[in-house]
Amino acid sequence: MENHNFVLESVIVKENDGFYSLCLDVDVASQGDTIEEARSMLIEAVELYLESSIEHGLPALRRTPDEANPLLMDIDNVVEHFSLKLKLELTLDA
Repeated sequence: MENHNFVLESVIVKENDGFYSLCLDVDVASQGDTIEEARSMLIEAVELYLESSIEHGLPALRRTPDEANPLLMDIDNVVEHFSLKLKLELTLDA
């Protein structure tokens, strides 16, 4: 079993009647009706993405393009900019 620790730049953005969340370091997004729900859904989505990438030997990090980065394109609607900290324990087949 291997431990993998990640600290990933993330944002939550107000959009219409809800929020969307985006992990900028892996270009994975989610959404929710509240900030807390958007954050929780993002954690789950990023964990699944990273687990799958690592298990299949694929590159895990793929930065969000500048033209899709809310910090550059939609800063007025960003309600939270934070570090998403994850610790994944994976068993890799030999």
